[in-house]
Amino acid sequence: MPQYLNPTVVAKAEALGLKARVLVEGLRVGDHKSPYRGFSVEFVQHREYVPGDDIRHIDWKSYGRSERYTIKQYEQETNFIAHVLVDASKSMRYGQGETNKLEVAKTLAACLSYVIAKQRDTVSLSVFDSTYRVQLPPSSQLGHINAILAELENTRPEEKTNIATILRLLADKVRRRGLVFLISDCFDQPSSILTGLQQLRFLGHDVTVFHVMHGDELTFPFDGNVRFDGLEEVEEIRTRPRLIRQAYLNEVQAFLTELRKGCETYRCDYVCVDTTKPLAVILSEYLARRLQGGR
Repeated sequence: MPQYLNPTVVAKAEALGLKARVLVEGLRVGDHKSPYRGFSVEFVQHREYVPGDDIRHIDWKSYGRSERYTIKQYEQETNFIAHVLVDASKSMRYGQGETNKLEVAKTLAACLSYVIAKQRDTVSLSVFDSTYRVQLPPSSQLGHINAILAELENTRPEEKTNIATILRLLADKVRRRGLVFLISDCFDQPSSILTGLQQLRFLGHDVTVFHVMHGDELTFPFDGNVRFDGLEEVEEIRTRPRLIRQAYLNEVQAFLTELRKGCETYRCDYVCVDTTKPLAVILSEYLARRLQGGR
């Protein structure tokens, strides 16, 4: 498979699949509940016959009981549109090799996109920092994955992030209800991120936040005399980590808790992605929870 399509991650994700949990608006008949009613799949209700209705959909058994013409209505199914947002700001540079935050984010985005297209749903890719750098339009063609992979391959970390603006622009642009996957280290003001998520949920989108963090950021394992260089700021800090470890961990825990509880409040999925842990396990656990209806 091409780079970023990790065979282990893809295999586990394909086995579980990805279903929309809320009503979505697609472009064709597919596998997910639509807000529109039609004449196929799952029965919902009867309604009165009106001139112009196709007489083939009249419920003649009901007519025999009530002598009233009624139409059977069914719930249509549709494909969903998924919007995959990848944070490529400078803070995503942290980590070496397979634990690099941006590389893990790219792999996650590629595997999600592949699984979505493989099940004949529609996926778009956006790469951002303080603004959108790349916006690939939605497509359900497997060939679209090649374009996504090419963009991910060429993506390098730049600028500071501005997640609130990115989410607001998405909400203003995308009115058709679908799935939104935010893949980011979320190094922005949690309150502004949550405001953006709230707006997407208000519009009916099914939202998942993949919060990408390196194990070092979560555990602060440093010792000795260390110089810390800011990734999105020019300043540097020299300190003895043991003197600030507990204060740092308290701040990180508060940051994670605020994001997680905010996502719970607005009924968004929240997944902490520790880049030092197997991505296949993290993604498969998330997909399994979706199948069970949990968050």
